[in-house]
This record gives sequence, C-alpha cells and structure tokens, in this order.
Amino acid sequence: MGGRVTEGRFGAAPSRRYMLYLALARKPAPTPLLVLLHGCHQTAETFAAGTRMNEAAADAGVAVLYPEQSLTANALRCWNWFSRLHLNPRGDAAEIAALTRQVIQENNVDATRVYVAGMSAGGAMAVALARAYPDLYAALGVHSGVPAGLAHDVPSAMRLMSSGPASNTNADASIDDPGRGGVASIVFHGDEDAVVHPSNGEAIHAATIGAPVFRPERRSRKATTRASGGQRGFTRSVDFGLGGKTRRELWIVHGGGHAWAGGNEQQRHTDASGPDASREMLRFFLQHRLLTPSR
Repeated sequence: MGGRVTEGRFGAAPSRRYMLYLALARKPAPTPLLVLLHGCHQTAETFAAGTRMNEAAADAGVAVLYPEQSLTANALRCWNWFSRLHLNPRGDAAEIAALTRQVIQENNVDATRVYVAGMSAGGAMAVALARAYPDLYAALGVHSGVPAGLAHDVPSAMRLMSSGPASNTNADASIDDPGRGGVASIVFHGDEDAVVHPSNGEAIHAATIGAPVFRPERRSRKATTRASGGQRGFTRSVDFGLGGKTRRELWIVHGGGHAWAGGNEQQRHTDASGPDASREMLRFFLQHRLLTPSR
C-alpha cells in the first residue's frame, strides 16, 4: 500500500497498543497527523482496513495514528468516553493525548496540523479529546458518535446512544472555545442508525458553533445528492468561515446504518455504498491548522 506501519505501546500498566501508518513517499516538510479512534469490538487493524484510511492518507500525505483500547480497560474494547475519570493521567483521553504528543515529537509531524476522529465510541472519545485539548487538535471528525458531557455512566450512555440528547441539553455539551472560534468539525451519521440515534450527530454539529467565526462572513449551504448507481444519497450541510474554508460539515447518509460510509464491506460496521467518509474527512482537515501548536 505505499506506506509503512509501526507498532508500539502507550499508557501506564496495563499498557495499550497503537499502530502508526506513515506514507513512504513523504515530503521533507513535516506531515499532518490524524489520530483515528476505533469503535467497540474493533482493533487498530480492523478499523484501518474497514475505513480504508491508510489508502486515503497515502494519497493525501497524512500520517495516521491508531490507538487501540485494551480488553483490560474495557471488555468490549470500547473507549470509556462517558467516564468522569477519562481525563485523569491514567484515563483514556489523557493517555491518547500523551501518545499524540509523543508521536509528534518522535516523527516529522506538523504540530499545527494534528486532527482527531473516530467512530461510535471512538467518535465520542474524539469529541471529548477535542473539547479537553483544544491546543492539540486542529479539527474534529465524528462518524456515528455522541456529544461530550451528556453521560457519566453506562446507563446514561446507553440512553444517550439510543434516544439522543434530551431537549433540555445543557451548555456543558458544547465543545465551543470562544478564543478559537469553535472547533472545526465534520460529522457523518446514517439516518437509519439503530445503535446511535441520528440526533446525536446533529447535536455534535450544533455544539461546534463558534461565534467569533460566524459573523458577517458566515455563509451556509445545504444540498441533497440523490442515490444513484448503487450509491446512497446524502444531505450535506456546510458552514463557511473566513477565506472560504468550511468550518462545519454535517453529512446525513440516507438509508445508512451504524457503519463507516464508503468503507471496506469485508469488515464490520462499514458501508461500501455510502460517500467516502475517509477522503472527505481528510479533505476537510487539511483546510485547518492551529495558530499556536501545543507544547
């Protein structure tokens, strides 16, 4: 595949495993990095294969880091996105952030162009990371995930997944940082997802509004592409920021279930007939960079 994969361990004992994909034809200049988080019952390998992200990253010149949850930390290999402890030094989010910084330091990575994305539980963890570490991740991608801050244990997480956010959702769910104008985000969700209610995707999209960005320059566009040639239709909602960059995108895949759109159908939780979420995420991410990289 035109790339090299290395493996390692991260976190305190019991440590977790990670996989790092580096394209062979890398330019001398520092490369962007995507941190991609799998869903439950998945591994780094199966998620990379299911999303076809390495192939897309090779074409885009992006390195991809796949942290892998351990069975010790979660028996279903889910990221513990709902736990109040995940930000502790030994919690999932804190250890993923530390691994991200380690990979930046050990490789020729552009610290201003580091992105985080994931699916399902991994998407929920990506939201939590973007919310907790706005100085580390320049943009967020979520596929079939849930908002941050609305669940604190397994029962509340299951309710959120199955029914979506309550109508009285409080501001704690927002991942807006007024100083940065809100995190740039791209969200995918199938409108027939029976595992994570589609209203969760809409809530993530809504929570990433940043008032300083959306002043007179704000422009929005919403368009539906009909199904054809065996490919699913979708509705794409876009908000533009300064310079014509897309600051927020919401892709609702019509007829899509709990599956990565445009993925490899030989893997679980993928939908080969959907739009190519991997390439669209990379296209979106590469518009954005941090003004000041994390230290």
